[in-house]
Amino acid sequence: MRPTALIPALCCVVALVLSFLCLFAGHKKGFMEDYHYLTLNTSRIGQNLVNSTLDLPDNPFTNLINNVTSSFGNEINDATADLAEALGIEDWYSAHLLDYCYGDYTPAALANATVKQDDIHKNISGCSNRTAAFAFNPTTIIENALNESGVDVSLQDLNWPDDIQRGIDALRILTKTMFILYCIAIGFIGVSLLAALPAVFASGRLAACLNILVATLAFIAIGLASALSTAVIVKGADVINKYGQEVGVEAHKGSKFMAITWAATAAMFVALVLWCVETCIGHRRRRGTYVAKHG
Repeated sequence: MRPTALIPALCCVVALVLSFLCLFAGHKKGFMEDYHYLTLNTSRIGQNLVNSTLDLPDNPFTNLINNVTSSFGNEINDATADLAEALGIEDWYSAHLLDYCYGDYTPAALANATVKQDDIHKNISGCSNRTAAFAFNPTTIIENALNESGVDVSLQDLNWPDDIQRGIDALRILTKTMFILYCIAIGFIGVSLLAALPAVFASGRLAACLNILVATLAFIAIGLASALSTAVIVKGADVINKYGQEVGVEAHKGSKFMAITWAATAAMFVALVLWCVETCIGHRRRRGTYVAKHG
């Protein structure tokens, strides 16, 4: 019996649980919504355009704002009010591996004299349908919101940058690959866990060597998934923040998602190292036994 093999087995359990959380975080309303890999803040969408046209009565966008405000009666009493709400756009949209969620900021979207930044939190309105290999497309999401609002406003009216869509399109294949890698990683980690259990009762090197092989594959898979997701998070946020600031749109990186995915990678790395140690220990044990028997 090899009780020390329980430690790498426990590391596999930790890695497996964390990998599942990466895959299923945000798959339904209220389930680990904060563990998104990217959040789009649209609470101030069009604000820059509104502010730039207030003093230009003949500007087409000024006429557009007047039409929007009149459609909502007294809900919006000036052009600098909550335009996103008037257009049917949520304050935020968060991207997950299987879907996206949306909602508003409470008690206000921005800090002011009465509301501190720490007091603002996200209120979840709902999530989209779960889809395997889901690819987050903010342009389509916002365009659909505008169409459903009934207000005669389009992305072109808001001067939505085409560069945002080009940047998201460039990441589309990577986001789909993320899902596949996490599924592969979960599979290998699960096999590694199953292989670790018999090794607890086996004293030879064969069981440990087999676990080294499986743990190596699991570590590579979850490591690639973590590296790719980090690249998508960083690049996606940079693209949106670079081109979206002119229309009042910004992106926030999913730091909590990165924390758990790299924690899963670290757990599998520890398991791999421990199996290497177990192999060496097993070799020394057998050598010591042989010397003791044969003098």
